[in-house]
Order: sequence, then structure tokens, then C-alpha cells
Amino acid sequence: MKKNVLFFFFVILFPLVAYSSSNDAVANPAAVVEEGDVRFTVLTPRVIRMEWDSLHRFTDERSFIVINRNLPVPEFKKIIRGGKLTIRTDELELTYKLNTGKFSKENLEIKYLNKKRPFTWNPSVTQKQNLKGTARTLDRMDGTTFIKRNEPRHELQLEDGILSRDGWTLIDDSSGLLFDNSDFSWVKERENRTVQDWYFMAYGSDYKAALKDFTLFAGKVPLPPRFVFGYWWSRYWAYSDNEMRDMVSQFEKFNIPLDVLVVDMDWHETDSLFAKPDKWGQRKHWTGYTWEKRLFPDPDQFFDWAKSKHLKTTLNLHPASGIAPFESQYKDFAKRMNFDISTHENIPWQGSNKKFMSTLFDVVLHPIEQQGVDFWWLDWQQWVFDKDIEKLNNTWWLNYTFFEDMERNTDKRPLIYHRWGGLGNHRYQIGFSGDAYITWNTLEYQPYFTNTASNVLYGYWSHDIGGHKFIEDDNIYQFDPEMYVRWVQYGALSPILRTHSNKDPSLVKEIWRYRDEYFDALYNAVRLRYQLVPYIYTMARETYETGVSLCRPMYYDYPEDERAYTYSRQYMFGDNILVAPIGAPMENGVSDVKVWLPAGNDWYEWHTGTLLNGGQELIRQFSIEEYPIYVKAGAVIPMYGKEVNSLDDNPKKQIIGIFPGAAGEFSIYEDAGNDQRYAAEYATTRVTSQLENRIQRIKIAPREGHYRGMNHSKDYLVRLYGAEMPRSVSLNGMKVNYTVLPNSSEWSYCGKEFMVSIPISNADCNKSYEIVVEFDKANVVDVNDGMIKQLKTLHRAIANRKFKYAGNYVVPEVTGFCSETNLKVSYDPDNFCHYINYFKTHFQEAMEITLKDDLVSPFAK
Repeated sequence: MKKNVLFFFFVILFPLVAYSSSNDAVANPAAVVEEGDVRFTVLTPRVIRMEWDSLHRFTDERSFIVINRNLPVPEFKKIIRGGKLTIRTDELELTYKLNTGKFSKENLEIKYLNKKRPFTWNPSVTQKQNLKGTARTLDRMDGTTFIKRNEPRHELQLEDGILSRDGWTLIDDSSGLLFDNSDFSWVKERENRTVQDWYFMAYGSDYKAALKDFTLFAGKVPLPPRFVFGYWWSRYWAYSDNEMRDMVSQFEKFNIPLDVLVVDMDWHETDSLFAKPDKWGQRKHWTGYTWEKRLFPDPDQFFDWAKSKHLKTTLNLHPASGIAPFESQYKDFAKRMNFDISTHENIPWQGSNKKFMSTLFDVVLHPIEQQGVDFWWLDWQQWVFDKDIEKLNNTWWLNYTFFEDMERNTDKRPLIYHRWGGLGNHRYQIGFSGDAYITWNTLEYQPYFTNTASNVLYGYWSHDIGGHKFIEDDNIYQFDPEMYVRWVQYGALSPILRTHSNKDPSLVKEIWRYRDEYFDALYNAVRLRYQLVPYIYTMARETYETGVSLCRPMYYDYPEDERAYTYSRQYMFGDNILVAPIGAPMENGVSDVKVWLPAGNDWYEWHTGTLLNGGQELIRQFSIEEYPIYVKAGAVIPMYGKEVNSLDDNPKKQIIGIFPGAAGEFSIYEDAGNDQRYAAEYATTRVTSQLENRIQRIKIAPREGHYRGMNHSKDYLVRLYGAEMPRSVSLNGMKVNYTVLPNSSEWSYCGKEFMVSIPISNADCNKSYEIVVEFDKANVVDVNDGMIKQLKTLHRAIANRKFKYAGNYVVPEVTGFCSETNLKVSYDPDNFCHYINYFKTHFQEAMEITLKDDLVSPFAK
């Protein structure tokens, strides 16, 4: 009788061996375990690639999803015992029964070893709690409902994302398309054979770790140029060169910042816009590449003017119909393609044909780029898949080819402005969400839609702010200014701020065409956007480094709190700002917003000046000019001032906002703004704030790093928000004097925002600076209990009374004393506490007196 033979083989592998490969898709051999018809690659401690191929011809090429497998090798153990292969990392343990064929529940098992949330997975386990990803477009969506005349309504279905409350994700790349290894890498179909090519990701509730892991093998989210984070003006309108210039002059007249001019399809000939569709199903002239000289008589001069105004330009393309005989490039294109022009037919669109696409770039698009267009707006909304390669998604492929061409042929950062094409599309970064309907439902839905897109790293959605068009069947064609204000306020705190609409003349989106509180709210929202750009840009760098988007769901930071999932519209705007967007009309002049403030921090409600405790749900009220923005207590937020109207260059002035309630720190990121060297050429400046025993110390460390063209000095302006009046301020040990009128050498106080401003002029960025602010230890008052809102409310009430009584209204004594508090504390800082306490004691009385309906001016006849 034969004895049972137990075979045992044990190896410990460490990431000690460096591996160099010209192709990053080829993994370090030290990370690979190959046994017969299976191969496992340990990519990270939480991610394993699992391949089965009966022919043993495993794939080492880049796929559309996975472009990098040559990663640092994690420490792991390989064990073969009793016919089973076990691979164990610090995070998971995989077991496979050798020589049993395709992966199945009978032969493959993975255990997640996290003590907090352990689980066991096999191929029969179904994911049940996917947190969703995004969708290709919001065209014709009223919120989540698709509406089109003569078509059935249906609900939008988001694609699955790479995050799930199950704690794991399986990416099946078995039939995914590949890239070849040519200079301009092109699509390549997999060999027609049955294989399994899976990527298993384990992460429990550490969603940020999962996103980071995904970027390691699927590629990073490229950092967009800085100008992308400014205001984009866009409209489907037949603008001429003259009209563009007139409109920009209005932006200048009203001091509204602007960075991007979007020129919709009328830049090219569109005479037959309403003609019957061509044989590709497109309206004639819907596709076009020849300048409409009746609108743009000299495109070179137009681009020269735009650049003189520090504006970037993008032109709209609908490329489905190929190259028509009426295009100016037709003959040259036909010659390159050996196309018979005697047919007088269009040269058909062939997206997967490398010669066609190369000719499109060389003959058609590069000459226009040389004229001055900065990037392209691809408005592909035609057939989903390529005519020749069945699985090739046209949207995905256009994004890749346009992005790659720009990266290969310019020194500017590649940028594409299109739609979502599928997993892996995060590498081609700006999305155009489509022609959504102008409804409160749409506004209410867009924050959630943007949040979940971060789960596939597609964090740069650009929405038609204000909506695109009215629902045809509703017969409602009146543009609601309140809705527009709330939309722009959301847009200012979304990835891209771009107003857009169709050719309906009733759609008014120019800010200067609004009056009073609507104008103020719109203007302030755009200004807030520019104010926050240094913070936004730093967070965009974080997206590049970690895969965590600017607008991210609450569960990234608070995964164990159920409210992080139920408050699905609420989001973190970067690391330190929470936004609870408004998506419904006001009632009785205010918007009631239910907000959840997570525990672990206090939160400063910026527009009302209220410091609120974390760990609570509450209902807050906001006027049309206010928005639910909550800054983490103690946060350091870098900003720009009101003098910044363009993001073309790095301004020399840098505002550093310090928020009340706790200590804080932040590393401010900067680079050249629009080059491809940003991965290695950049600089950071660390700022810390500590408050102890009524003494606040702000330290600005020497800048670290370098990039070409950077300023060696800056004009810093340190602002302490929600601060009492200091007793003294010093800079590097030297006393700084106080002034009522702000200047570049003395500190000042703004009573409307309870804000201390401390300038540091011409600061050497290579040196450190310490500001010490001492507050009164004997007299302590709370200025962060909503006084900012109370002052605004009282000022507005007094103004309304003066209008009601035709200017003859006499302000009661207590009302006047309260209403001027913000200025009195500035004029007489020694009596700060007295004025604040008087206001707190008498505010309610002042409001009641001011709002009495029977009040009549003694001067009234």
C-alpha cells in the first residue's frame, strides 16, 4: 500500500529586487506566482490579479482599464501544500486548488484579514451594496427621469463603481480591449479564446485606500491646467467675433472674472442645420471643421484677441459624419486616405482606423490648434460603439485619442472635455454631463451624481449650470432667477463652473442682466469660486496623488457612520470644507436645509458666522445670498483676493484664511499652471495655526520645491475669520501697528466678518514667518454665534424700512447702536467687548422695534 505523500513548499518573498522594464504593464517577476494554467500577480497588499488561461499565454499588455503592473512588490508568502496554493499578504489570503481549471467557488477563495471587517469571498459571492459610479450623460434628464417627446420615460441607471459597502470589488477584464505597443498606442482586440483576467480589490471600509490602489494599476487622474478651475462662459448661440468681444467687455465692466470661452458649433458652417439627416443619422453641417467667415472673418485675429484677454478657448466638435466635400480640408484629407473624391461623398468616420484618426489630427485639427484653440469640446452623441471593433466604445476611444494626441504633440497639459466612456476614462479628465432639463429636480440630483462619479475617479464633471433647456411638454418657458442663483452657488462649489444653455432667447445667464439680491448672489458665488482656487488647486493635486476627487461623498471620511450614506447629496469639498447643497425653492424668503455635521470636528458655517458642534443633524436657514458651507474648525484655507480675474498666471498675492475653533495646518500647492512637468516640478508651503492660552501663533514655513517661472516673493495676507479684536499683533517678534483703513504694513479688523487681516508684504518665500496674535484674557466674548447673519439681517431690515417710508424713517436709538456695531469695533478697538455685549443684549429688541408694522415716521405727513 502506497504511503500518502505530502508535498510542501514555502517561500517568503520581499520587495527587495528592483525590476526595470520598458513596458510598465509587465509586472516585476518577484510579484508573480505562476502554476500551470493560472497566474497570480500581487499588485498591492490588497489587490491581486488572477489569470486563468488553458494555453498558458498570459497577457502582459496594457488594457483599457489597467496600464501599470510594474509596482513595488508587497511582502507576501507563497505556500503550496496538499495541492493547494496559498498567497498571503498582510491584508488578504488567497487559496486556489491547483490543476482544477477555471476559477470557481469550488477552487478559489480569498479572505480579507482585517480584524475590524473580515470577510471571505469566492466567485459565487455577489456584490450587494455597490456605491455606484456614473453614467455617460444627463441628456434630457429631469433629475433621474429621462423625458423625450414620443418616447417612454425611464429612470437613469448609474454604472457600478469600484467601491462597495461589501468591502471588496472584482474587476473582470477578461474580454477588455488592449493597447498595442506602437508609438501612438492603438486599440488591439484580445485573441479569441476563453480566459479569465480578474482583479480582486479588498478594502473593507477604507475607501480612500481602494481609490489609491486603483490609481496604481489603472493610472492617475491627470492634474488639469489651473485655468480649468475658473469660470467658463458657454452657450449654444451663433456668436460672432464682435459679439464675443462685446460680451467679454461686459465681464470687465462688472469686474466678473473669466477664464474660458466656449465656442459652440456655430464656429463652423451650419447653414443646413435643419436639413434631413445624412446617411450616418446626423443633420448636415452638424459635423464641421470649416470656419464660418460670416461670424469669424479672421480666426487668427480672434484667437490673438482672446489671448490678450488671458482667455482660453475651446471649440465644439460633432465628428460623426466624417469629412464632407464642402469642408476646406476635404481634398487634402482624401489624398492622404486615397479616397476617390469624384464620388462627392463624405469620407466616413473611422474612429478605430489609425490612419484616419492621424489624418484627422494632422490635416484638420492641428492647423486649428496652431491658430490658437486651447482644447477641444467633443460633443459625440451618436452611435455608442465603433463600426469595425464591436466592443470599442466611441466615447472612451475619442477621449483617449484626443488626450493622447495633445500629450504627444504639445508641451501643454492634455485636456479633453467630453463625456464618460467607461472604466479607465478617469485618465482623460473633464466630463460634459449633457443637455439636462432646467428643473429643480435636476439641480437637486446633480450633487449626488457628481459625488458617485468619484467612485470611478471621474471627479471632474462639468454640468450645464442653470440647466440646458426646458421640458418641451411642460410648456413652461420662464427662467426662474432663484433656481439660477442656487445652481451657480452649487457650480461655484463643484468641479467645473460652466454656465451653458441652448438657443432659447428667454434663457438669461449673463450675471449683469440680474438686479439687486440676485446680482449680488450670482456675483458673490463667482467671486467665491476664484477666492477658493488655491485651495481647489491643492485638492486637485491631491486627486492626482491619491485618486480622491475634489467633491467626494461623506463616506470617504466617515465610513462607519450610517448618515454618511443617507446624506447622499452632501459632500466634502476637499479635505476641509463640507457643502450641503440647496436643491429646492425658498419658502417665506429662506431655504431650510437639513445638514449633518460629523463628529470629530466643530464646523464654522461661513455665511452666517456660526461655529457649530459636530455630531449632530440640524435644520439651518439661508437667504438667497447665503449657502450652506461648513469649514472645519481651525482649517487653514489658501485663497485669492478680489483683484484676481484670470488664472493665467500665479498671482503674487496669497491670502491665508485661518478659521476659528481649533488648531490647523495646510500645505499650499503651486506649479507653473499649464505644463506637463508638474509631476516633478512643483512647490508647497506649509502653514500651521495654534491657539493656546488666548495666544494664536501662525507659522508660514519656507517654501519647498521648485518650478519654472515661480515668484521668489509673495504678498501674504493672513486672515483670521471669526476672531475677536486682538490686543496685539507681532510679526517675527516685531510689533505690528493697527489701522482702521487697511494697508500693506498694518493689521486691520473687519467687523462685518469679525476678521483680522495681517499683511506680510514682499515676503521671501525661502524664509519662515511667525505671527503672534494675543487676545484679551480678561474679557472673552463669543463672536461665532451667528452675529454675522444677525448684522446682515438688521442692516437689511433698516434699509427696507427706509424704502417703505420714502427715506423719512428715523432709526430708533437701540437699532442704530446695534446696526453700527461692525464699524464701532473697528473705530474703537479698546471697547470691543462693550460693543459686542451691547449688541448681544439688544439685538432682539432692535429687530422687534424695526419690524413693527404700526411704526410711522414722525416726519410722515
